[in-house]
Amino acid sequence: MTDFNEQIIAEFRANNGHVQTAGFGSNLILVHSFGAKSGIERVHPLMGIAQSDGSWFIAASKGGAPENPAWFANLLAHPDTTVEVPAESGTATVEVVASVLGSDERDSAWAQFTSRSPGFAEYEAKAAGRTIPVVKLTPRK
Repeated sequence: MTDFNEQIIAEFRANNGHVQTAGFGSNLILVHSFGAKSGIERVHPLMGIAQSDGSWFIAASKGGAPENPAWFANLLAHPDTTVEVPAESGTATVEVVASVLGSDERDSAWAQFTSRSPGFAEYEAKAAGRTIPVVKLTPRK
């Protein structure tokens, strides 16, 4: 994990899910994943867009790289995981199941990312033709 990510995670946890660094505010969630090959748990600070059904969308943008981020393969291999999210009184840890959205749902979800941050449109342009996947994180019952 990079020092930058470690800083963001520490700030998230210390400030009830609010991250002032880089202007992230309360738009991040911490997604836990387990290595597809190693099984090692990792934590990823990602933009999470809360949905009315209690789920969150995350985008496997990797800054517009031509390949998906490692956490994406990890979630495909181990879709039952947890997220840390901002809550009314601090943060909450929620057990979720990850699923990749199909094309129509993905396009609608992707529009939520590009409307919130123009950086996502830039990532899409840089991705060398790769369609950036959107993952839905649904709370387990």
